[in-house]
Amino acid sequence: MDLTIKDVAKLFNISEAAIHRLLLHNKIPSYCINGEHRFGLIEIENWMLKFDLKKLQETASCDQQIYPLTDQKQQAQIENPVSGGMVQFCLYRALHQGDVLTNIKGNKKEEIISAVTKIVAPKLNVDADILTELLIDREDLSPTALGNGLAVPHTREAMAKGSFDMVFIVYPESPLEYGALDSKPVHTLFFLFAGSDKAHLQLLAKLAHLSSYKEAFQLLLDRSDKATLLDFVRNWEGQIRSIG
Repeated sequence: MDLTIKDVAKLFNISEAAIHRLLLHNKIPSYCINGEHRFGLIEIENWMLKFDLKKLQETASCDQQIYPLTDQKQQAQIENPVSGGMVQFCLYRALHQGDVLTNIKGNKKEEIISAVTKIVAPKLNVDADILTELLIDREDLSPTALGNGLAVPHTREAMAKGSFDMVFIVYPESPLEYGALDSKPVHTLFFLFAGSDKAHLQLLAKLAHLSSYKEAFQLLLDRSDKATLLDFVRNWEGQIRSIG
């Protein structure tokens, strides 16, 4: 699926001018067809797994002089380019719908994925074998490791349109090799399922952002339970309202 600048801006709820700035600074993967930028959804997903929201905000806010202002609406877009880009409390709601699974057995990512899908498939109302295949196919395209021991297995095909967004936090019985760029074994996995492309990318952004917080990382290392994580995520999302 190819996305246009307008599509990406709509998915992220940021201005098209902000996307142009990201392109200007080579901060977002794209290619050109007849002089127009296009974006591959898988490439955008991979980018979302690695990007830094603070750097995105800085890049999207810079070089204002390149885009002359003609009205107050454009001024507001440039001053707050990522406003509304991630719906507040979307991660809290998705985790509330999902669960925290501890001590999942498996020595390989495929074994962990298979074990988890047998647990979550009934809640998603999908076939476990099909879900396993979709998740592994996504991993074969590109490992979904965030680095630093975290990974986000996901597939957009599993959920029916309009379904509840769900995140399942999974602690394997022991860390496993996952093909991460930093070569670190994975100790925590976020299984992400969303009912729309927009929600999918919003949740990816939230998880990538959350993983950069020391407090959140320590909670995951401590294998915190669902109630503890929900409490932290609710407070954390409330504090990042200005970028969400």
